[in-house]
Order: sequence, then structure tokens, then C-alpha cells
Amino acid sequence: MKAMRHAMILQLIDTMEIDTQEMLAEQLLSRGIKVTQATISRDIKELRLIKVLSDHGTYKYATAERAEKNISDRMIRIFAESVVSMTEAENLIVIKTLPASANVAAEAIDGLNWSEIAGTLAGENSIFVAVKSKDMVSTVLTRFHAMMK
Repeated sequence: MKAMRHAMILQLIDTMEIDTQEMLAEQLLSRGIKVTQATISRDIKELRLIKVLSDHGTYKYATAERAEKNISDRMIRIFAESVVSMTEAENLIVIKTLPASANVAAEAIDGLNWSEIAGTLAGENSIFVAVKSKDMVSTVLTRFHAMMK
């Protein structure tokens, strides 16, 4: 019963904007699953659900993995919208961004966790991306360009 309830909860939060425990309990009841508030609270803890900002500006329940993916998608969009140019120099990639955007764009790069990248250093509108090998620079540049499409 618990596994079925957990599966239903995950389906509900994936397809609806569930923002309270009461709403979650109502949705479960409408599907024939009667639960108490204490059960809902335990389920939320066991499933590691968190509240995230929805597209409509309200908060809703989501899995940590879903929240992480949304943050990553948002960071990639920010990267794509802030990059002005990219140039290679030996094993470095120098990225020029819009003013005051370099830190956020560098954070997006760091969040990618690409094995080819040793690290980033951001200023106000420039990022130095240290690539582990000169041979990997063109591959990393190609992947950056793909992110911008």
C-alpha cells in the first residue's frame, strides 16, 4: 500500500501543482487513497520532497532531482543568454559575457561537472575556463556552442 501511495504522490506532483499537504491528501482521496496528515508528512519526508517555485510564481512540491534539473536548465539558459563571445588560447577558453554576468555563467559551467574542465575563474564580464588538455578544447567549445542553441 505504501509503495503504491508513494508512486501516486510522485505522479501527482509531477502532473499537478500541489502546494499543500491538504491538497495532496485531497488528490489522494479522490483516487481512493485515504490518508492522515501525519501519513502525508511522513511520505513527504521519505520521498524527500521539497517546495520549489513554479512557473506561475507559487510554490509546489517536487522531488529534489526535479528541482536540481530545473536549476540546471535555468543556469544553462542564463549561460546562453549572457555569452557574447568565446575564444580559445592554448588550454584556456576565454568567454566574454554581458556586464555583470560572468559569475552566473561560470556557475553554470561549474554545475555541468564536465570531466574535461579543471575549473573556471570569473570576473565582471570575462570567464577563464581551464581545460585539462589542449586536445579537449575544441570538444568543450563545441559543447558550449550546442548549449547556446
